[in-house]
Amino acid sequence: MNESEYIAPDNFFKRLKVDVRRLAPFGFEKKGACWEYSEVIAGGALVCRVTIDRRGAASVNVTDVETGDEYVQHRVAGATGRFVGRTRRDVMALMERVAAECFSRDVFKTELARGLIAHAEAQWDEKPEFLWKNFPDYAVLRRKDTDKWYALVARLPADKIGRVGRDEVEIVNLRRTDGMDGPRFLPAYHMNKKTWTTIVLDGSTGKAELLDHLAESRRKAV
Repeated sequence: MNESEYIAPDNFFKRLKVDVRRLAPFGFEKKGACWEYSEVIAGGALVCRVTIDRRGAASVNVTDVETGDEYVQHRVAGATGRFVGRTRRDVMALMERVAAECFSRDVFKTELARGLIAHAEAQWDEKPEFLWKNFPDYAVLRRKDTDKWYALVARLPADKIGRVGRDEVEIVNLRRTDGMDGPRFLPAYHMNKKTWTTIVLDGSTGKAELLDHLAESRRKAV
Protein backbone atom coordinates (compact mmCIF):
# COMPACT_ATOMS: atom_id res chain seq x y z
CA MET A 1 0.00 0.00 0.00
CA ASN A 2 1.14 3.53 -0.72
CA GLU A 3 2.03 5.05 2.67
CA SER A 4 0.34 8.33 1.72
CA GLU A 5 -3.03 6.57 1.43
CA TYR A 6 -5.49 6.12 4.26
CA ILE A 7 -8.99 4.76 3.71
CA ALA A 8 -11.51 5.70 6.39
CA PRO A 9 -13.19 2.70 8.05
CA ASP A 10 -16.63 3.74 6.75
CA ASN A 11 -15.34 3.29 3.20
CA PHE A 12 -12.96 0.43 3.89
CA PHE A 13 -15.64 -1.83 5.40
CA LYS A 14 -18.34 -0.70 2.96
CA ARG A 15 -20.32 -3.67 1.64
CA LEU A 16 -18.69 -6.03 4.10
CA LYS A 17 -20.78 -7.89 6.64
CA VAL A 18 -19.41 -8.88 10.03
CA ASP A 19 -19.49 -12.53 11.06
CA VAL A 20 -19.89 -12.31 14.83
CA ARG A 21 -18.81 -15.94 15.24
CA ARG A 22 -15.30 -15.03 14.05
CA LEU A 23 -14.72 -12.10 16.40
CA ALA A 24 -13.74 -13.93 19.59
CA PRO A 25 -11.37 -16.37 17.82
CA PHE A 26 -9.63 -13.38 16.22
CA GLY A 27 -9.15 -11.77 19.63
CA PHE A 28 -12.07 -9.34 19.96
CA GLU A 29 -13.56 -8.89 23.43
CA LYS A 30 -17.19 -8.11 24.18
CA LYS A 31 -17.59 -4.68 25.76
CA GLY A 32 -21.27 -3.99 26.42
CA ALA A 33 -23.04 -3.95 23.07
CA CYS A 34 -19.76 -3.67 21.14
CA TRP A 35 -16.74 -5.78 20.32
CA GLU A 36 -13.20 -4.36 20.72
CA TYR A 37 -9.74 -5.44 19.61
CA SER A 38 -6.50 -3.58 20.37
CA GLU A 39 -3.02 -3.98 18.98
CA VAL A 40 0.24 -2.09 19.53
CA ILE A 41 1.55 -0.55 16.30
CA ALA A 42 4.19 1.89 15.03
CA GLY A 43 7.02 0.14 16.84
CA GLY A 44 5.23 0.20 20.19
CA ALA A 45 4.43 3.92 20.21
CA LEU A 46 0.71 3.68 19.45
CA VAL A 47 -2.29 1.48 20.14
CA CYS A 48 -4.83 0.84 17.39
CA ARG A 49 -8.31 -0.11 18.61
CA VAL A 50 -10.97 -1.55 16.29
CA THR A 51 -14.54 -1.33 17.58
CA ILE A 52 -17.53 -3.07 16.01
CA ASP A 53 -20.90 -1.78 17.21
CA ARG A 54 -24.22 -3.58 17.50
CA ARG A 55 -25.04 -2.71 13.86
CA GLY A 56 -21.84 -4.33 12.63
CA ALA A 57 -20.20 -1.01 11.76
CA ALA A 58 -16.44 -0.82 12.37
CA SER A 59 -14.56 2.20 13.70
CA VAL A 60 -10.83 2.65 14.32
CA ASN A 61 -9.14 4.74 16.99
CA VAL A 62 -5.39 5.29 17.46
CA THR A 63 -3.92 6.53 20.75
CA ASP A 64 -0.48 7.32 22.10
CA VAL A 65 0.80 4.59 24.44
CA GLU A 66 2.43 7.00 26.89
CA THR A 67 -0.13 9.82 27.07
CA GLY A 68 -3.36 8.10 26.03
CA ASP A 69 -4.07 11.00 23.69
CA GLU A 70 -5.68 10.28 20.35
CA TYR A 71 -3.30 10.27 17.38
CA VAL A 72 -4.85 11.64 14.18
CA GLN A 73 -1.97 12.58 11.87
CA HIS A 74 -2.37 9.42 9.80
CA ARG A 75 -5.85 10.62 8.84
CA VAL A 76 -4.69 14.06 7.74
CA ALA A 77 -4.48 14.39 3.98
CA GLY A 78 -1.05 15.63 2.97
CA ALA A 79 0.65 14.75 6.25
CA THR A 80 4.03 13.17 5.52
CA GLY A 81 6.94 11.69 7.36
CA ARG A 82 8.34 8.28 8.23
CA PHE A 83 6.28 7.90 11.41
CA VAL A 84 3.02 9.00 9.77
CA GLY A 85 3.65 6.64 6.86
CA ARG A 86 4.40 3.72 9.16
CA THR A 87 1.27 4.42 11.19
CA ARG A 88 -0.90 4.49 8.08
CA ARG A 89 0.64 1.24 6.88
CA ASP A 90 0.12 -0.49 10.24
CA VAL A 91 -3.49 0.73 10.62
CA MET A 92 -4.40 -0.35 7.10
CA ALA A 93 -2.72 -3.74 7.58
CA LEU A 94 -4.76 -4.33 10.74
CA MET A 95 -8.00 -3.33 9.02
CA GLU A 96 -7.20 -5.70 6.14
CA ARG A 97 -6.66 -8.58 8.58
CA VAL A 98 -9.89 -7.84 10.42
CA ALA A 99 -11.79 -7.63 7.12
CA ALA A 100 -10.32 -10.89 5.83
CA GLU A 101 -10.86 -12.90 9.01
CA CYS A 102 -14.01 -11.39 10.55
CA PHE A 103 -16.08 -10.08 7.64
CA SER A 104 -17.59 -11.45 4.44
CA ARG A 105 -18.59 -9.68 1.23
CA ASP A 106 -22.09 -8.23 1.24
CA VAL A 107 -22.20 -6.72 -2.24
CA PHE A 108 -25.20 -8.19 -3.98
CA LYS A 109 -28.73 -7.43 -2.81
CA THR A 110 -31.02 -9.24 -5.25
CA GLU A 111 -32.22 -12.73 -4.44
CA LEU A 112 -31.17 -13.87 -7.92
CA ALA A 113 -27.56 -12.73 -7.57
CA ARG A 114 -27.28 -14.26 -4.13
CA GLY A 115 -28.94 -17.43 -5.41
CA LEU A 116 -26.47 -17.88 -8.28
CA ILE A 117 -23.50 -17.46 -5.95
CA ALA A 118 -24.97 -19.77 -3.31
CA HIS A 119 -25.71 -22.42 -5.95
CA ALA A 120 -22.14 -22.34 -7.30
CA GLU A 121 -20.77 -22.82 -3.80
CA ALA A 122 -23.22 -25.58 -2.83
CA GLN A 123 -23.08 -27.46 -6.14
CA TRP A 124 -19.41 -27.15 -7.10
CA ASP A 125 -17.70 -25.65 -4.04
CA GLU A 126 -16.70 -22.61 -6.11
CA LYS A 127 -16.86 -19.26 -4.35
CA PRO A 128 -16.94 -15.79 -5.90
CA GLU A 129 -13.60 -14.06 -6.39
CA PHE A 130 -13.37 -10.27 -6.12
CA LEU A 131 -10.33 -9.68 -8.29
CA TRP A 132 -10.23 -5.91 -8.81
CA LYS A 133 -9.58 -3.34 -6.11
CA ASN A 134 -11.07 -0.60 -8.28
CA PHE A 135 -14.19 -2.66 -9.01
CA PRO A 136 -15.20 -4.14 -5.64
CA ASP A 137 -18.74 -4.89 -6.92
CA TYR A 138 -17.55 -7.37 -9.57
CA ALA A 139 -17.24 -11.07 -8.70
CA VAL A 140 -15.98 -13.91 -10.88
CA LEU A 141 -17.01 -17.56 -10.70
CA ARG A 142 -14.49 -20.00 -12.15
CA ARG A 143 -14.09 -23.76 -12.39
CA LYS A 144 -11.60 -25.29 -9.98
CA ASP A 145 -10.42 -27.90 -12.47
CA THR A 146 -9.82 -25.65 -15.49
CA ASP A 147 -9.40 -22.26 -13.78
CA LYS A 148 -11.66 -20.75 -16.45
CA TRP A 149 -14.41 -18.24 -15.74
CA TYR A 150 -18.03 -19.18 -16.30
CA ALA A 151 -19.78 -16.19 -14.74
CA LEU A 152 -19.23 -12.57 -13.82
CA VAL A 153 -21.74 -11.16 -11.33
CA ALA A 154 -21.67 -7.37 -11.05
CA ARG A 155 -23.44 -4.40 -9.54
CA LEU A 156 -23.23 -1.31 -11.75
CA PRO A 157 -25.10 1.80 -12.99
CA ALA A 158 -27.93 1.00 -15.41
CA ASP A 159 -26.56 3.22 -18.16
CA LYS A 160 -23.49 0.98 -18.39
CA ILE A 161 -25.66 -1.63 -20.10
CA GLY A 162 -27.67 0.80 -22.22
CA ARG A 163 -30.53 1.52 -19.85
CA VAL A 164 -31.67 4.99 -18.84
CA GLY A 165 -30.47 6.41 -15.53
CA ARG A 166 -27.71 5.80 -13.02
CA ASP A 167 -29.62 3.58 -10.61
CA GLU A 168 -27.62 0.47 -9.82
CA VAL A 169 -28.63 -2.88 -11.30
CA GLU A 170 -27.19 -6.34 -10.83
CA ILE A 171 -26.21 -8.46 -13.81
CA VAL A 172 -24.59 -11.76 -14.65
CA ASN A 173 -22.36 -12.39 -17.66
CA LEU A 174 -22.52 -16.00 -18.86
CA ARG A 175 -21.00 -17.89 -21.74
CA ARG A 176 -23.44 -17.81 -24.62
CA THR A 177 -25.36 -21.07 -25.05
CA ASP A 178 -28.31 -22.35 -27.06
CA GLY A 179 -31.59 -20.68 -26.19
CA MET A 180 -30.10 -17.32 -25.34
CA ASP A 181 -32.21 -15.34 -27.79
CA GLY A 182 -34.42 -12.31 -27.37
CA PRO A 183 -34.22 -8.94 -25.65
CA ARG A 184 -33.44 -10.43 -22.23
CA PHE A 185 -29.98 -11.45 -23.43
CA LEU A 186 -27.87 -8.34 -23.97
CA PRO A 187 -24.48 -7.82 -25.60
CA ALA A 188 -21.95 -8.82 -22.98
CA TYR A 189 -20.80 -5.98 -20.75
CA HIS A 190 -16.99 -5.60 -21.00
CA MET A 191 -16.54 -9.11 -22.41
CA ASN A 192 -16.43 -10.82 -25.80
CA LYS A 193 -19.88 -10.22 -27.25
CA LYS A 194 -19.65 -13.25 -29.55
CA THR A 195 -19.15 -15.75 -26.76
CA TRP A 196 -20.70 -14.04 -23.72
CA THR A 197 -24.05 -12.42 -22.93
CA THR A 198 -25.38 -10.19 -20.15
CA ILE A 199 -28.58 -10.95 -18.22
CA VAL A 200 -30.09 -8.33 -15.92
CA LEU A 201 -31.06 -9.86 -12.58
CA ASP A 202 -34.36 -8.01 -12.32
CA GLY A 203 -36.70 -11.00 -12.40
CA SER A 204 -37.30 -10.97 -16.14
CA THR A 205 -35.41 -14.27 -16.24
CA GLY A 206 -36.48 -16.75 -13.56
CA LYS A 207 -34.17 -18.48 -11.13
CA ALA A 208 -34.62 -21.97 -12.59
CA GLU A 209 -33.71 -20.78 -16.09
CA LEU A 210 -30.74 -18.81 -14.76
CA LEU A 211 -29.40 -21.88 -12.97
CA ASP A 212 -29.71 -23.90 -16.18
CA HIS A 213 -27.76 -21.25 -18.09
CA LEU A 214 -25.19 -21.09 -15.27
CA ALA A 215 -24.62 -24.84 -15.42
CA GLU A 216 -24.31 -24.78 -19.21
CA SER A 217 -21.92 -21.83 -19.05
CA ARG A 218 -19.80 -23.76 -16.59
CA ARG A 219 -19.86 -26.85 -18.80
CA LYS A 220 -18.41 -24.77 -21.63
CA ALA A 221 -15.58 -23.41 -19.44
CA VAL A 222 -13.16 -26.16 -20.45
